[in-house]
Amino acid sequence: MVLVDSSVWIDYFNGVPTPETDRLDALLGQEVVATGDFILVEVLQGIRNDSDFRAVKRALSEFPSFDLLGRERADRVAMRYRRLRRNGVTIRKAVDVVIASFCVDEGIPLLFSDRDFLPMVKYLGLKPAVYLH
Repeated sequence: MVLVDSSVWIDYFNGVPTPETDRLDALLGQEVVATGDFILVEVLQGIRNDSDFRAVKRALSEFPSFDLLGRERADRVAMRYRRLRRNGVTIRKAVDVVIASFCVDEGIPLLFSDRDFLPMVKYLGLKPAVYLH
């Protein structure tokens, strides 16, 4: 199973070829590809056209989706955010730490193109999916 971040989904649905969208193409039909509630929000909130919104929402509904936070994980997210800050890392969006924490806790690799996840690979043990197989 691989969790796919909004940074990859957005490029994928916009037809932007990147190593990560190529990786997503390769994973489809070969691995379980999943998403999460916060990822869905990030992807869907930026779609301006109603028919595109419905099409993307329908496409994403085909994949397993997880609730990424919850009370118990919230404490770990805050501690991880603080650990990153102690190491001199400024995270622009706390939701990225939520996504990374879910992946770390569940042992699920994350496919991402957002460079903000790179310190989470180094300091939190996040597994990047781009290097799998």
